[in-house]
Amino acid sequence: MPHNQPPRVISLLENINSPTDMRKLPRAQLRALADELRAYLLDSVSKTGGHLSSNLGTVELTVALHYVFNTPEDRLVWDVGHQTYPHKILTGRRERMHTLRQFDGLSGFPRRTESAYDTFGTAHSSTSISAALGMALAAKQKGETRHAVAIIGDGAMSAGMAFEAMNNAGVHDDCRLLVVLNDNDMSISPPVGALNRYLAQLMSGRFYASARSVGKQVLSVAPPLLELAKRLEAHAKGMIVPATLFENFGFNYIGPIDGHDLESLIPTLENIRQLMLNGSGPQFLHVVTKKGQGYKLAEVDPIAYHGPGKFDPAMGLQKSTTPAKQTFTQVFGNWLCDMAEHDKRLVGITPAMREGSGMVEFHKRFPSRYHDVGIAEQHAVTFAAGMACEGLKPVVAIYSTFLQRGYDQLIHDVALQNLPVVFALDRAGLVGADGATHAGAYDIPYLRCIPNMSIACPADENECRKLLSSAFEQNHPVAVRYPRGAGAGVATEPDLAGLPFGKGEVRREGAGVAILAFGTLLYPALQAAEKIGEAGATVVNMRWAKPLDVQLLLQMAATHDALVTLEEGAIMGGAGSAVSEALQAAGVVKPVLHLGLKDEFIEHGEPAYLLALQGLDAAGIAAAVAARFGVFGVPAAADNLPGAAPQSLA
Repeated sequence: MPHNQPPRVISLLENINSPTDMRKLPRAQLRALADELRAYLLDSVSKTGGHLSSNLGTVELTVALHYVFNTPEDRLVWDVGHQTYPHKILTGRRERMHTLRQFDGLSGFPRRTESAYDTFGTAHSSTSISAALGMALAAKQKGETRHAVAIIGDGAMSAGMAFEAMNNAGVHDDCRLLVVLNDNDMSISPPVGALNRYLAQLMSGRFYASARSVGKQVLSVAPPLLELAKRLEAHAKGMIVPATLFENFGFNYIGPIDGHDLESLIPTLENIRQLMLNGSGPQFLHVVTKKGQGYKLAEVDPIAYHGPGKFDPAMGLQKSTTPAKQTFTQVFGNWLCDMAEHDKRLVGITPAMREGSGMVEFHKRFPSRYHDVGIAEQHAVTFAAGMACEGLKPVVAIYSTFLQRGYDQLIHDVALQNLPVVFALDRAGLVGADGATHAGAYDIPYLRCIPNMSIACPADENECRKLLSSAFEQNHPVAVRYPRGAGAGVATEPDLAGLPFGKGEVRREGAGVAILAFGTLLYPALQAAEKIGEAGATVVNMRWAKPLDVQLLLQMAATHDALVTLEEGAIMGGAGSAVSEALQAAGVVKPVLHLGLKDEFIEHGEPAYLLALQGLDAAGIAAAVAARFGVFGVPAAADNLPGAAPQSLA
């Protein structure tokens, strides 16, 4: 080492490769470790992008949990899992944080195949208590002494599943289960609902906890007075802190306590762990944290720093000087406001995704017609059904992957009653960095099998606006699916005119092969068509997965040697399957190649790269057609074409 450089100081964090290493530290050093962890986290996420505010808020809680509990023998289940970056850093993945949310890199959520410390995948919210209870009771049945801890955010706590799990847990008074409510007064969107208002009695709770402590010291010299005070406390407790709600479920409620105060957190967790060892039943710890803790810009605006891209921590998030292409989410948000102005029956509904679904402006302009129901997808769907029964026209803005959580309600409460609800399905297809848990791969298969449902697949921004209008005009349920981010860059027309219901269009005339494109893959299909045969392939913009434009389909089958279906969704049961079913019903025998997402979970990575791996870019489409039907886009040999049987590219 050169003489003019001081020796490098070895940080505490550098020597922590597992929680076992951390548990060797004296408690007095944990504050310094937490500070290093927060600084490392901020530096790391600023270089990769990812969830920031929530992770800055869980640093001390993560340190305390791993310090007190014998992880991974004791199970930690994080909910929602995007708050687990400190957990990943402390559990041996520090040196891989630069790969976060990148192809073949670390997942942005807990993942069982990634680490023994990731005990349960929690990329969708409100599942932790159910999973942790299952783990606790499994340990009991096997005669094991491990503990199970569910760490759940106050936004996730608003979902019915969390309360279903607590209702079940409350009857097991000998299970070693701890629920930690991470109360940061914020889900992804601002929190809503009666439960949040109940938890918002926090300041009263802090005052109460302080007064309670002082009162015990004063009254301890007079036991009769202390006993009287305890009786009064039992009566008053539920009016001051949110204890009664959880204790009525059979939990022993403790808190609220400061989730950034290790001197409070660690002794409290140690006491709770002892209670669990003593068979005192399920425990509930109410911890108060602050999103963005320790980084002032994120503290001031935690929503903006919820999931930022790369940025300079010294400068914060900067507005780009380059005009960004309009996203599909923005197209929807603009359409929603315009249609609401035009039709007073329109109401907008979101399950806690105001920002993500593009409803901020709608909320500002039409507050009485905006309904954020919290993280409660099942309720959102049936709530919309109830409004539709009374003559309103609900538009449910929901991610494709989140509508899966309201599937029974979709069938039973909306479709069976044939109610005119529009489902604006954002994040259809691959979503990039969020990976398999958030990919909208299954909406076409799970929607098209439902009677009365229709499915529109816009190819670009202008079509998205028009097909939303078409969906709104219908008197039955319709879903409009569109991807995350921007599309081809087609300018939107300002009017509210729709497109013909259930009708597609020919976008390119060719010969030999007709490519039937559903959605935004129309544009790579047009590029691929130029490379297929001397005249190129015909390209059809199908627009609707249900109802199919059967007349146009049969026309293509009659004038072409083979058909190719193309969709950014699951091949199995998807739009391509609908094409083959329609051909079979018409008695048409025609070779068909189905291109779409393979029968596998597709992990996180750059969307364009993932599509290329699936063979859904222009080069992949052209190569698949050539491999299946011959170099010139016509059948090479009859024995390679098994009649009308649909063929999937694996």
